[in-house]
Amino acid sequence: MAVTRSFALTSLRLLKHLAKFVTSQGLLLILLSLVIFASFRYQTFLTPINLMNIMRQNSMLAIVALGMTVVIISGGIDLSVGSLVALGGVVAAMLAGQGSFAAIASGIASTTLLGMVNGLLVSRARLQPFVVTLFTASAARGLALSITQERSIAVSSAASGFVWLGRGFIGFIPVPVLIVALLYFAAWFMLHRSQLGLHIFAIGNNEEASRLMGVNPNRVKLAVYTFSGLLSGLAGVILAGRLGAGQPVAAFGWETDAIAATVMGGTFLAGGQGSVFPTLVGVLLLGMMYNLLNLEGTITPWWQLVLRGAFLLLVVIFQKRISQRG
Repeated sequence: MAVTRSFALTSLRLLKHLAKFVTSQGLLLILLSLVIFASFRYQTFLTPINLMNIMRQNSMLAIVALGMTVVIISGGIDLSVGSLVALGGVVAAMLAGQGSFAAIASGIASTTLLGMVNGLLVSRARLQPFVVTLFTASAARGLALSITQERSIAVSSAASGFVWLGRGFIGFIPVPVLIVALLYFAAWFMLHRSQLGLHIFAIGNNEEASRLMGVNPNRVKLAVYTFSGLLSGLAGVILAGRLGAGQPVAAFGWETDAIAATVMGGTFLAGGQGSVFPTLVGVLLLGMMYNLLNLEGTITPWWQLVLRGAFLLLVVIFQKRISQRG
């Protein structure tokens, strides 16, 4: 009798731990299920070349989505990230003849400045983030098209370090993948182990209450939008290095994908709750969907958009259901 009771208690504890894991890691389970399905469906899916290609292709979006996650946790939104990626890549490509350092620094600095402008307009002028970043998106895209005369700008061969940033390897791991790993660990530490991170969550939960507790929301908002602008510029520089050219039409729709990855990762659009590593899982899930649709080969690009949208909706519904049950 005692043995039976002990076994029942142990089973109950295991079920509780399993339920907790499913609730907190639902998106990861979806990703693993998709990997299992794809490994049986497509012979080339699990090859090292294909898996490395998925990670490398989506590393730039992962960097953009990281900035988006921090902004959304603070209670804001940044619709300018795609345009800033394009502008950062174009500026870096135009200055590549001056050397890699000048190109990379200029590309990142230009978008960091615009991110700071977003932060100032949101915090000081008290304008809605949606309106401010929509304006910045339009202005940055127009600027990128204007200074390039709507043409791609080839990266000079003098900027070998610039190209290495997008195409290089350290060992067998692509440089962009290593950059993503370092950034996500740093951002996790900042959000969960620093005072700034606590303040970001605080203003996302309740800005007025955080103000009464001594938090300066204006400084926090300025920091998160500047951070998002910096990461967008970095993503643009890496993308330009990988393509060998700065393209003013690059990264169209990336703001939508970044928001989708963030929401799939469990970050609340209302702010105050979220984490960075689930966002990374969301980015990988998006990248894997693109990869599987391409491997299928029989689905037109237009139907791919329809199927992707439907799949994203199902994932969000699934996430909500398991969260409610948990």
